[in-house]
Amino acid sequence: MSNTSDSNCNTCGQAVKNIFCVLKNNELESINVSKKCIIYEKGEVIFNESSAPKGIYCIQKGKVKVSQLGLDGKDQILHLAKDGDIMGYRATLSGDTYSCSATAIEKSTICFIPKDVFIGLVSTNSKLALEIIHLFSDELKKTESNLTKITQRPVKERIAQSLILLKNKYGLESDNATINIVIKREEIANLAGTTRETATRVLYQFQESNLIELLGKKIKIVNLNGLLIESNILD
Repeated sequence: MSNTSDSNCNTCGQAVKNIFCVLKNNELESINVSKKCIIYEKGEVIFNESSAPKGIYCIQKGKVKVSQLGLDGKDQILHLAKDGDIMGYRATLSGDTYSCSATAIEKSTICFIPKDVFIGLVSTNSKLALEIIHLFSDELKKTESNLTKITQRPVKERIAQSLILLKNKYGLESDNATINIVIKREEIANLAGTTRETATRVLYQFQESNLIELLGKKIKIVNLNGLLIESNILD
């Protein structure tokens, strides 16, 4: 983890994509003068479950997994975050501890915005408060959907759905086939709610069926329609 030169919130391309799109220039400037931009290396923890929040985090560039520790001691990935996403806002607003942990899954540049600055903006800007409500509702809907998938879907469907999620979240590389993320088998297992051994077995089955190609820690989608059928998304 290291500090980097701060970007200007008024010219940052991420600000127009997230909840801060409703802020005026002077409000963005209040964030600009108080925030810290930090570089996290792959595997570094941004914040820990059960720790007290000191502010929120905005991903300027990078990929992050947000996870929760299960009763079995294993991580369950709740969702994945990318450029422009906001993290830690619920705990910061409620005054509670973080209910999950955030970890960089590639080298990421993340801006930390102090709690008092963020809450001050929320209390004086009704449009920002509404954006937060929409964001919370959207995340809750996705979490409920993921819980249904984990508890009611066969493991092959969950693995296929996880690959589709990764594709939709992070896109494809220049070959228009390889998912634009370096991800370990264990992380795919955590995303699908299964064991690393099971996830690895299913991935090799998908490869044998010519649905995907395993390229180390990268995955190339060979037959997207076939993968969609396996995921049961087309039903």
